[in-house]
Amino acid sequence: MTHKSKENIGSRRGKAYGKVKGQYNQPTVRKRIEALFLDNIGKVMTRDMIIKAATDPTTGRQPENWHQRLSELRTDSGYTILSWRDDVSLAVEEYLMPTRERRPIAAKRVKPTKECWDAVLGQAKHACEWDEDGQLCGLKEGDTDPVGGGKVKLTPDHKSPHSMKPDTDRADPNQWRALCGRHQVMKKNYWDNQTGKLNITAILQAATEKDKKAALDLLLKYFGYSLAQTG
Repeated sequence: MTHKSKENIGSRRGKAYGKVKGQYNQPTVRKRIEALFLDNIGKVMTRDMIIKAATDPTTGRQPENWHQRLSELRTDSGYTILSWRDDVSLAVEEYLMPTRERRPIAAKRVKPTKECWDAVLGQAKHACEWDEDGQLCGLKEGDTDPVGGGKVKLTPDHKSPHSMKPDTDRADPNQWRALCGRHQVMKKNYWDNQTGKLNITAILQAATEKDKKAALDLLLKYFGYSLAQTG
């Protein structure tokens, strides 16, 4: 489907698609994506538009970690960038920045020492340690992420959220784990960096339809209703 045809569909649905306004020459992928969204406030940006804008202006190399840089604009820079998980009018791989306003952000994150990180990778057998219902992710550095796409890059993650324990020992491997970019993004979204509390909304957005229904059933029972009563 061409961008033009997507734009027509978007118009019929009441969505306004943005545009990649020429070549973006900012020095980093994150800065180029930031410039793209600031050029298109209130307009829908697609995955292809983001990759085109984030492409290295010198080498022409397309970034494989663009989704992680996008997450950093939310968590580290404080921008609001909506996806289909936040707005039902957006399709998968569509994003929208509704305003230039930025939220206050948490203190700068610390990283483990090189020696500590090497020990963490050894313990993890150089694979992502995200555990979901007893099933480890297991993606290794350089693998192709079957969900998010692109090559996997393992990065250090605080076992205790940074907002709750900002003084994590940089030299203690037991306080760190290795995560792939996709699961780093998921964990960041699960915790509110300002309050140190669980971000219940983000957790429910990421849940499967089955788990969403189970959560709804639990809440309805808590408030004295049932799924049958709601029709």
